[in-house]
Amino acid sequence: MTGAVRLEPVSEANLEPLLSVAAAEAEPEDVMPPVEAPAGWSLARRDAFREFHRARFGGLDGPTRTRMYAIVAAGEVIGMVRMTRCAEPGTVETGMWLGRSARGQGLGAAALRELLHAAAAAGMHTVVAETTADNRGALSVLRKCGAALRENGGKVRAEMCLDTVLPVR
Repeated sequence: MTGAVRLEPVSEANLEPLLSVAAAEAEPEDVMPPVEAPAGWSLARRDAFREFHRARFGGLDGPTRTRMYAIVAAGEVIGMVRMTRCAEPGTVETGMWLGRSARGQGLGAAALRELLHAAAAAGMHTVVAETTADNRGALSVLRKCGAALRENGGKVRAEMCLDTVLPVR
């Protein structure tokens, strides 16, 4: 399954498959903001997951200024990648998660490459990301996509300029 992914804007059509992979293969704190709810994937947390994603259906020009994409490989939803407008014009911030079974196969880098192309098509010039120095998976994906990385106090800021050659899909 290495490398071949497509991005689908998160919508009602793929929200339940996205929630299913999140609940089966990720921890709630890895895929959504904290909520007051019983531990694990309780009914309240599942409802909060749905509402969190529905609030972002408006895309980059909507109230949250965020476009979320379901990452699809071999016909199955395997995770999510997003871009959110930053205060600086032409810049979006990205974040991603993959279900455990999809990790380590090159799918994260493939999804980020697709997101970089989507950001360029939306008129963006720069994509930034933040992670921690111990998040080896994220750092590997960012490096594979040509990110310039700067570490400061255990935090890593990545910057990808879209005005140069975009990574090959």
